[in-house]
Amino acid sequence: MSTVSKRPALNPRQLTRTDERLSFIYLERCTIHRDANAITAQDAQGTTHIPSATIGTLLLGPGARVTHQAMSVLGETGAAVCWVGEHGVRYYASGRALSRSSALMEAQARLWAGPRSRLAVARRMYQLRFPDEDPAGLTRHELLGREGRRVKDCYRAQAARTGVPWRGRRYTPGDFTSGDPVNQAVTAAAQCMYGIAHAVVTSLACSPALGFIHSGHELSFVLDVADLYKTDIGIPLAFDVAAQDEQDIGSRTRRALRDRINETSLLNRCVDDIKRLLLPETAQPSDPQGDRDVVTLQSDHGHQVASGVNYDGPESYGGELW
Repeated sequence: MSTVSKRPALNPRQLTRTDERLSFIYLERCTIHRDANAITAQDAQGTTHIPSATIGTLLLGPGARVTHQAMSVLGETGAAVCWVGEHGVRYYASGRALSRSSALMEAQARLWAGPRSRLAVARRMYQLRFPDEDPAGLTRHELLGREGRRVKDCYRAQAARTGVPWRGRRYTPGDFTSGDPVNQAVTAAAQCMYGIAHAVVTSLACSPALGFIHSGHELSFVLDVADLYKTDIGIPLAFDVAAQDEQDIGSRTRRALRDRINETSLLNRCVDDIKRLLLPETAQPSDPQGDRDVVTLQSDHGHQVASGVNYDGPESYGGELW
């Protein structure tokens, strides 16, 4: 078997598509290492091999130790890695994008840079969440007010459906146990959804920071995307888990959410939603999964010229490479 240092890096065609990956894997109290292009999780019960290219997000819980080689292969395959606390508090780290194309990132930047286009995307996001309403012509203040009312209505409806008492959203950052069981379940579901949204956003080479509803944070767009599925998946599942039992809320919520994501093909839906939000149907990127690895140079009037060449005036004088 070849050594790690001599193995060639994976190319885009060898990577599993974002919408075909596992939503997330949670590991704790083990050592994560690398064996070829798989990661291994070793604990007192033995060693488990996990193909790294099939992971969307790797959640590392308490007692998890990860080697440099494991992080290297996770970075190559575009998996997001999040360090989480015992009660689901999430920290941030991520791998490289699966896509080699900047088409979605450039479209995101153009839409974000214009106040009108930014508001138009925010309206489309609202309509994705609540298709029974027409947000055309609404201001940002009106959008926020309607979103707040719809989320509160969702909490009340789920409480009535499951019989779980609801006294309002209560969460103290850094103190998972401060809330009642249903609030803990909502928090655990939200943290997992942020990790999944982050994995999809970065795998498509979009900017996590350029949000259309949230702003001022390095994960603004991640929060935007995760909220698309809050009332559809996150909140109903949290009430279901809380209605079953009050013990081990965090771990049971993660397991239930993982199953629900697989049942609803959420990763596929998330990828499609981001593309529809950022690019019109008539202008889908020709390279949505990054099958090409092409770098060009920008010239005047929107022209693109080949990279790796020194240009002297309007014409190349000989194609000298770096």
